[in-house]
Amino acid sequence: MVFKEGTFHGEIPEHFDGPHPAVLETAVADALAAAGTVDPSDVAVTCENGVIYLTGRVGSAEEIARAIDIASSVAGVRAVESTLVAG
Repeated sequence: MVFKEGTFHGEIPEHFDGPHPAVLETAVADALAAAGTVDPSDVAVTCENGVIYLTGRVGSAEEIARAIDIASSVAGVRAVESTLVAG
């Protein structure tokens, strides 16, 4: 899932501190798709306060580990929480 960057009349809201969560969500989703070692078609990526949450289904336990590693390697990601299931 990809969200637009949060803006207020074309400007980033004044109260917003740091990159918008949608920027990290997009970067992680793009990294998963580009890696080619994980099928991200059933993976949802969400972000809150720099923590990436991966939910959904992948093909194997190895893909879960790779997805976590890929998400962790994206600049700006502080931590990764996964509830991915294999199957």
